[in-house]
Amino acid sequence: MDWSTRIQRVIEYIENNLDGDVSVDVAAEIACSSKYHFHRMFHATLGITFAEHVRRRRLSKAGAELLSSTEKIIDIAAKYGFESPNAFTRAFRNLHGINPSEARSGNIKLSAYRPASSQTKAEGEDMLQYRIVEKPEFQIIGKAKEFDYETFIKTGPKFWKEYVGSEEYARLSELSLGRSGVISEAPLMSVFFPNEDGCRDSFNDVLCIEKTPDMESNIFSHFSIPSASYAEFSCRYPASVKTNKRIYGEWFEATGYERDSSKPDIAAYFPIAFRPLKDMEIRWWIPVVKKS
Repeated sequence: MDWSTRIQRVIEYIENNLDGDVSVDVAAEIACSSKYHFHRMFHATLGITFAEHVRRRRLSKAGAELLSSTEKIIDIAAKYGFESPNAFTRAFRNLHGINPSEARSGNIKLSAYRPASSQTKAEGEDMLQYRIVEKPEFQIIGKAKEFDYETFIKTGPKFWKEYVGSEEYARLSELSLGRSGVISEAPLMSVFFPNEDGCRDSFNDVLCIEKTPDMESNIFSHFSIPSASYAEFSCRYPASVKTNKRIYGEWFEATGYERDSSKPDIAAYFPIAFRPLKDMEIRWWIPVVKKS
């Protein structure tokens, strides 16, 4: 079953349960995917996070009911999963630009966020170039920050931009003196560890360097990167986010690979001496296995 079919079934599941429970665990199961992989595939394919899509669809349905029924606003809010009238009012205003009570005042326009389409595709772009590389186990040391996927999309880039200007980041850089790792061949990496223990839907984002036996520091986190087969994609820094979206939105469906769900994604950074940040090379390493 290809990704388009799986995501279409997820969309149907969402639409059938907007006035009930919509669970990312169930959605990932329908998509035959880990939650980590599902979040990225959903966002890359549809251009919106799973949680935000569900929220907008519920608010669209709630808006329609406000216009077409006499049901109490508090009851409509509860029907579509909002824990309090205040939370419903804030979310409604963010999408529609008005308060729920104003929607019934007449001659008011509301936003209609339509159901997603699994056929959303980027057109007119070249095929992604990639190669398969094997990496043995190696160690990393760096700054770790836990995010859920939606929070990462909203605040992750700002957090890391501020962090690289900090004194702590300068101390991390001093550990390697800017030298590249022996195995990673990179002077700096971001490593994304899935965290799916059944209680949390999150991942650890680690800005790090490859650790050598003589590196010790109690202010940084230490992790082990397991040996893996990676699909490697190269791009320039300004295109790194778009490339990652295309990997998850196009590449998996077009190839005979699936993500190795037990291992982390890695973004390796390769700055060019005396060149601006926009010229820096990024290599995405995505752990993969052949489809069974």
